[in-house]
Amino acid sequence: MEKVKEDSIILLQARGQIDLPEDFLERYHTHIYCHGGSINFLFNDRPYNCNAGEFVFWFADSKLADLTFTKKIKATILLVEKDFLFANIPDQSRSIDVVLHSKENPILHLHDKSDKQKVLSNFQLLYEKFRETGHRFYSEVLKLQMQLFILEMWHTFANEYEHRKRTLESGSLYERFMQLVQEHCMKEREVQFYASRLHITAKYLNYVCKQNTGITASEWIQRYARERIIILLQNKKLNISEIADEMNFSSRSFFTRYVRKVLGVSPKEYRQRMVD
Repeated sequence: MEKVKEDSIILLQARGQIDLPEDFLERYHTHIYCHGGSINFLFNDRPYNCNAGEFVFWFADSKLADLTFTKKIKATILLVEKDFLFANIPDQSRSIDVVLHSKENPILHLHDKSDKQKVLSNFQLLYEKFRETGHRFYSEVLKLQMQLFILEMWHTFANEYEHRKRTLESGSLYERFMQLVQEHCMKEREVQFYASRLHITAKYLNYVCKQNTGITASEWIQRYARERIIILLQNKKLNISEIADEMNFSSRSFFTRYVRKVLGVSPKEYRQRMVD
């Protein structure tokens, strides 16, 4: 593990006022547990309100705007530098559903009081291990604690994901389509696949999505596939052929053409830009 920067992890206890680093959105993944008051913001151009007992999570570089806190705000905030967290993800493949779910649903409704304690304990344990620089095996122990932190948060996200999934099973056509896309876009990128699952025509599915969001079904599928490609390309342990296989492309060259379409660059060029 590379040398850990002094401010790779920041833990804040805020009351009445929250002072975040100026570069927090570019540099850190942000975790906030709201004890009191509320947090208001626009996320992907949609308004959200996080109240007491709820948990909000933003990835670094999220499309976040108009962030405000009420005067009675009381919150515990954990900031984890994006490169440090990504370098210690325990299982990249398992992270994809969590990433996509969080990018669409930034607020988690903790359904059990024990979940609150788990989240706050998880914050504290990671921060304490980060501060224990005198530990003889500091780098190794911190890496393991970071991985444990991620697994615990995935567990919390998964509970929310499953709860939401059960709620949407009887939802509208659009909601059911979005659920299917989250589950299958890794390998299925044709509108017809989803239309068949919903027992409607591809044309009507595009119409339903356009009416609900102004975006067609094919565009939604491409957006989700794009997110998964980015996540997989960021994992340097996977070569490009392995990613093409993982996403069910018939050949590396076909995968490269698709990546050029959705990212504007080839997979190799995208990885070179990461280094630069």
